[in-house]
Amino acid sequence: MANEEAKYKVVKSNKIYEIRKYSDRLVVQAINTNENSSFRKLFNYISGANETNEKIEMTIPVTEIKKKGHVTMQFYLPSKFNKDNVPNPSRSDLKIIKIKQGYYAVIRYSGRASEKNFIKHKEILENELKKDNILIVGPAVKATYNGPFTLPKLRRNEAMFEVNWK
Repeated sequence: MANEEAKYKVVKSNKIYEIRKYSDRLVVQAINTNENSSFRKLFNYISGANETNEKIEMTIPVTEIKKKGHVTMQFYLPSKFNKDNVPNPSRSDLKIIKIKQGYYAVIRYSGRASEKNFIKHKEILENELKKDNILIVGPAVKATYNGPFTLPKLRRNEAMFEVNWK
């Protein structure tokens, strides 16, 4: 069964990237210095380690943002949840937050979700946006869509930046 994906509409597309308008969305997030422990904490939350012991369907993508030596990892929550019905995390180091709607420039790539592969594609996207005079207004976001057992050539990964788009 396919996982629910964060909702967006493509507003511009070219051979290298696309601009997407994302709707408001809820995420559960962990801020950590170690991305492996963040993933485990978030996975435990959707596996029932929350206030109501509710199992929550996995959604895609899983995102990571690196800032000031910390990694913020986020699991998007299914669209059936809102701030009133989402189960609160049992752990104080997990937070439910609402990401406001916005425009994101996205470059898609396959292969391993390694830091090297991400940086390569993030830099391509950044350079293209500069050439096209599109203002980047947020940090680079690494988005992964597949589990670790998916063959690298079949994987969907993305590098994203929030952008100023009118």
